[in-house]
Amino acid sequence: MTDLLYSEEEEALRAAVRDLLGDHCDAPGVIARAESDAPHDLAAWKALADGMGLAGLLVPEDKGGQGAGHREAAVVLEELGRFVAPVPYLTSAVVATEALLACGADDLLAELASGRRIGALAVGLHVAPGAAYPVVRHEGGALHGELTGVADAAVADVLLVPADDGGLYAVESDAVTVTPQTSLDLTRPVARIALDAAAGRLLGDADPAVRRALRAGAGLLASEQLGLADWALTETVRYLKERKQFNRPVGGFQALKHRLAQLWLEVVNLRAAARHAADALATGQDVDVAVTVAQAYAAPVAVHAAEEALQLHGGLGMTWEHPVHLYLKRAKADSIAYGTAGAHRTALAGLVDLQAP
Repeated sequence: MTDLLYSEEEEALRAAVRDLLGDHCDAPGVIARAESDAPHDLAAWKALADGMGLAGLLVPEDKGGQGAGHREAAVVLEELGRFVAPVPYLTSAVVATEALLACGADDLLAELASGRRIGALAVGLHVAPGAAYPVVRHEGGALHGELTGVADAAVADVLLVPADDGGLYAVESDAVTVTPQTSLDLTRPVARIALDAAAGRLLGDADPAVRRALRAGAGLLASEQLGLADWALTETVRYLKERKQFNRPVGGFQALKHRLAQLWLEVVNLRAAARHAADALATGQDVDVAVTVAQAYAAPVAVHAAEEALQLHGGLGMTWEHPVHLYLKRAKADSIAYGTAGAHRTALAGLVDLQAP
């Protein structure tokens, strides 16, 4: 039977990442950065990727990575979710890296693993694993077309672009035009990519690479949503112990205790689903079922946790200075990232042969 509890090494990794993010991604700093023209914290990214080597967790050692696995990457994403860290970890170190692993592009893989370069899969953030995705036209040895909703494209050094000939191409960022799009989540901006006779290097077949990348992205996104929900619950409990009404802590009122107890149960169940998805990705067993179960459950819980945090912080939660709005926006954006909960429930029904009447 698989042990989904955190190992000592995973807890040590969590502590190290939390310390680093505590130094780099304090709430006022993240809010200020989100309002600027450069929302990504590249100093935090450099510390994570270069300083700690976390960009290469999914890459084998003989290909320039750390040779760890999805469970370790999941722990990192939990902490990134806890801080709503504006770094391209999920998009570069997980999604783009998984696509390159499927293609065997070792030179590019080593560059992403070292953190020297940032990669982005040029598929809209909303696309679910196994779903159809837009492609660009490959004509005359160059790429032509437009792709929208690509997360973290603004900081990517290389874009992995699927084309109509079935290939996945590596395109340098200076060969395309990247235009920011309006995004609810200011900490994970999306952009439109325009290719006008852009040169690209063929990496391999797009379909298996994109499917593998989106499946890993969806599975590990649940861990980010877990970190976000756990922060919301922890901070709300702490606040309700301190906030007094009628000369007693607000948290002592039974109606609020019931709401927090319900939320605690949801977060505990989310932890089990997210850990199962990470372990399945690591072992290769029942991956599709584990990922769809995690994503079918994760989005509603993360959104509910952020909404409860906002409401139970009262007037303070409605202010721009309090970070809870960042968490609610990330939770709402994550709820449609790599497929909605409804799309994953539909996929799950097919996987377990439980069709709707």
